[in-house]
Amino acid sequence: MVRAKGFVLTEKTSLLKDVVRILGWWDEIDKSEEWQRFIFYLLSGSYALISFVALVQLCRIQLRVPEYGWTTQKVFHLMNFVVNGLRAVLFCFYKTVFLIKSKAVKMVLLDLPNLLFFSTYMLLVLFWAEIYYQARSLPINKLRPACYIINGFIYFAQACIWISIRLSKSPIAIEFARVFISIVSLCAASGFILYGGRLFLMLRRFPIESRGRQKKLFEVGFVTGICCACFVLRCLMVMVSAFDEDADIDVLYHPLLNLIYYMLVEILPSALVLFILRKLPLRRVSEQYHPIK
Repeated sequence: MVRAKGFVLTEKTSLLKDVVRILGWWDEIDKSEEWQRFIFYLLSGSYALISFVALVQLCRIQLRVPEYGWTTQKVFHLMNFVVNGLRAVLFCFYKTVFLIKSKAVKMVLLDLPNLLFFSTYMLLVLFWAEIYYQARSLPINKLRPACYIINGFIYFAQACIWISIRLSKSPIAIEFARVFISIVSLCAASGFILYGGRLFLMLRRFPIESRGRQKKLFEVGFVTGICCACFVLRCLMVMVSAFDEDADIDVLYHPLLNLIYYMLVEILPSALVLFILRKLPLRRVSEQYHPIK
């Protein structure tokens, strides 16, 4: 019995030492300037690569169907190019950005890509909502204005938050700004569940022999799952960081946390979505086709 207790005690002590060793290794990386430089430049390079891929895809679509005008697909790739390019520049000059004295200016630089990322992927929700409404013979004339109004309200509210941070310099305003981003992310995830889920269920009801059914099921199902997961994860991590300084994301001394966060909520989801939606449109122009105005 004594041996058994000693064995359990030794096992627990060994496990505790492993945890302490891992935490110490994490702290060493966070404090190392070499690791900071490597991680932030890695993030910059990853964003630059995705931005380049989005630009190449945009050029391919334009060369394939120049007569279509600015379609949802083209705007989506353009927005991906802008968002990821902006992130690449910010992480390339990470020291300058993170050491900005004005909290308001710093938050504008770091939060603006979050809003642009939201707007980019809301284009997919809008596109799927239009397909669903058309398939159900429902009017779609209010969907696009509603999308513009929602985006406009979010940008206006965020601008008011930035102004309040600049004027008050209160930590409560900073916490509220992060909670707001968290709520926006949750709303985005809800949009994907609502319209991506509806479109997926509608496609499942189509006959098995329907042309392109399986491919569209795969496309809608995977993109819905990926985007919903990344926005829910962003919501949770930003909410935690709002009230826990040890979980703060956009700071110089948490490079590993930044790497995990941005890889999971932006880089990997963007890369997967661009890969899934890589198909080019057909050359022939339909008589019923209407470009975006």
